[in-house]
Amino acid sequence: MNTLARSPSAFDAFDHLATMVAVIDVKGQCVFANAAFENTLGLPRRHLQQQCVFDWFIQRSLLMSTVQAVVDNEYSTGRFDASLRQPHVLSQEPLPVHVIVTQIERSQQQVLLEVVEIKQQARQDRETRTLDQARMTKELIRNLAHEIKNPLGGIRGAAQLLEMDLNDKALIEYTQVIIHEVDRLQGLVDRLLAPHRRPQMVADVNIHEVLERVRALVLIECPKGLELVRDYDISLPEFRGDREQLIQAVLNVTQNAAQALAARRQEGSARIILRTRAARQITIGLHRYRLALELHIEDNGPGVAAEIRDRIFFPLVSGRDGGSGLGLTLAQDFIQQHRGTIECESEPGRTLFRILIPLP
Repeated sequence: MNTLARSPSAFDAFDHLATMVAVIDVKGQCVFANAAFENTLGLPRRHLQQQCVFDWFIQRSLLMSTVQAVVDNEYSTGRFDASLRQPHVLSQEPLPVHVIVTQIERSQQQVLLEVVEIKQQARQDRETRTLDQARMTKELIRNLAHEIKNPLGGIRGAAQLLEMDLNDKALIEYTQVIIHEVDRLQGLVDRLLAPHRRPQMVADVNIHEVLERVRALVLIECPKGLELVRDYDISLPEFRGDREQLIQAVLNVTQNAAQALAARRQEGSARIILRTRAARQITIGLHRYRLALELHIEDNGPGVAAEIRDRIFFPLVSGRDGGSGLGLTLAQDFIQQHRGTIECESEPGRTLFRILIPLP
């Protein structure tokens, strides 16, 4: 037996690749799967190495025949488009991929399987656009908020001076309405400006302490009909960050989920899952990270309305009557200040917010 076949660790360099790479034998047994495969299929490597790789693809027979042909040296490389099953991710829809099967030098029983997500480049472009859009949105908000603050102060002061000269109680009620509405707008402006002017309090953060704080706060607000499930990977390391910002970011998302579950809470069937995992070799924006925290906030609510699904992180966009539309905007801003990203996948009966934050 050759050296590569004896030592799967010889393939560890593949963990640094963004594409999915596996080493399989002629029967489809997984000898090695890199970190990108783990992340895409949602399973740890030890589980993947117990499975038949042929079962991962809808085009099972095509992959089998291609592997056999490569092993028999009919040709050195085989390529075809296929669909990769994703039973352990939210969408559960097959992922369109391009498959490349290549001979391994000095190995007659193993081949190299490279799987390239056809939509991978589109996703990276979307992430880049999202980051650019968020930066432009924050700049617009900051400028707009500053422009609004100054007139508000003048309006409030004028209303107070006018009130001092009025003897008619009915007219005084009008000035009180002006002052009350100005104060409400002032509070809104302060919330828009908060992320930009509040310095980060950087310290070691345990993400599970953050989640336990959020869990306690949400259960106080929704004591009946809501199940908040923990699914933690307790081996995750601490990282440097702003604990209060992270609590607020996760709380905003979780509170939104709880509010969307109002009907299910009355039935006693509402559920939110707080899940943590380690993700390896993750690209966030244009940067590659060896290790990252992957945090899922998943609920069994009605889902995000299709007409706002692509805009839910925009300021003042809300799917709930009476909502300010700032909760998710602030959550996105706080996560981005930790060099992370937040995205949403939603369908009726299941909504998942996925947060990625680099780990040391």
